Amino acid sequence: MEIKRNRYLERLINRMNNGMIKVVTGIRRCGKTYLLFHLFYDHLIQSGVPEENIITVSLDDDEYVEYTDPGKLYDYIKGKLTDPKQKYYVFIDEAQYAISREEMKNPDIPIRLYSVLNGLVRKGNVDVYVTGSNSKFLSTDIMTEFRGRGDEVHIAPLSFSEFVPAFSGDRMEAWRDYTYYGGMPHILMEKDDRAKTAYLDRLNKEIYIKDITERYNIRNGEGMEELMKVLASAIGSLTNAQKISDTFNSNGIKGISMPTIANYLVYLQESFIVRKAERYDIKGRKYISTPSKYYYSDMGLRNAFLNFRQYEETHIMENVIYNELIYRGYNVDVGVVEVRSDDGNKKRQLEVDFVANQGNKRYYIQSAFALPDQEKMDQEQASLIKISDSFKKIIVVNSNTPVWRNDQGILVMNLYDFLLNEDSLDM
Repeated sequence: MEIKRNRYLERLINRMNNGMIKVVTGIRRCGKTYLLFHLFYDHLIQSGVPEENIITVSLDDDEYVEYTDPGKLYDYIKGKLTDPKQKYYVFIDEAQYAISREEMKNPDIPIRLYSVLNGLVRKGNVDVYVTGSNSKFLSTDIMTEFRGRGDEVHIAPLSFSEFVPAFSGDRMEAWRDYTYYGGMPHILMEKDDRAKTAYLDRLNKEIYIKDITERYNIRNGEGMEELMKVLASAIGSLTNAQKISDTFNSNGIKGISMPTIANYLVYLQESFIVRKAERYDIKGRKYISTPSKYYYSDMGLRNAFLNFRQYEETHIMENVIYNELIYRGYNVDVGVVEVRSDDGNKKRQLEVDFVANQGNKRYYIQSAFALPDQEKMDQEQASLIKISDSFKKIIVVNSNTPVWRNDQGILVMNLYDFLLNEDSLDM
């Protein structure tokens, strides 16, 4: 079964031969290797590129372990560049394996891998593509090391629109499976619930927790695991390191300080397991530093952390909408609208679930599981009607109702139209 990742494939095709190092980032097992080594590789072959002109190295494979030394990696690739008049394409999978812990931790130590990649690009007849599972691989410092030659393509687990065509069942069955077991591509290969559950448990314990604790030299692995569970329980809720620390203390979890929790939150973001959505004061046009919301990149991983015991479809729907907006390339914040009481003496804050920005486009979006009556409609649109600008305001509801616009000019859209139509925000 071939799962189409056309949006990401198009991004790679559009960046071909642009003189930059294409860095495909994303959580491990989300399909980076499949995208680069299968879909994009096939595109090159179909475009007439000779097979011997595509040089592939998988640094997480024992066969290539010696090439985790940047010097040996460069010599190996250079040996394949036999004709200066030919165009070569270099694919390096999980390139962070060629960066030592010392290089990663100490900003004063030059990272040798970047010199290798820059050296390849400078040859003029080499187009370089690498994958990485850690955003530190593309931090501000790293972009400086690339000397402006780094070009990121971030890939996430399957979106719902990518998941549905590969799923055997109707879209409502697909929604249930997707929100329960998530969108890691391999989950579609597993035949029953037990196998899917076991696969997600293995990912969490044998890859993500192990990878993070080893990468950041974390001694208290149990503390990190507890943090991941707390975040999984609190999707859609405002939180910060201090609140989580208070939760730990009230639950009798000792030995993990508030500054340590703050560091762990950063590690989870750098590993693409969660994303942080900051609050934005819409009327004041400024960010509110804390607290924030954290959303999981994959619902299956989130549910597995909780042993599949906490399935609240309202919060899960909100998380899926957030991920969909990120997938479409929007910058997404949590909106805050400050209003005064009727007597003008008190201020209160109303929340807009998402403020999605892309270039000069902006959308205000509310996630509503159901709108059974006018009272619920009034509750969901209260913050939206207090926004005075002309950007589109949308309520996404989990139903099969057709798209309609209410008396306040707010577009009400069903969940499936929103997720399965990439142009849905402009309906």
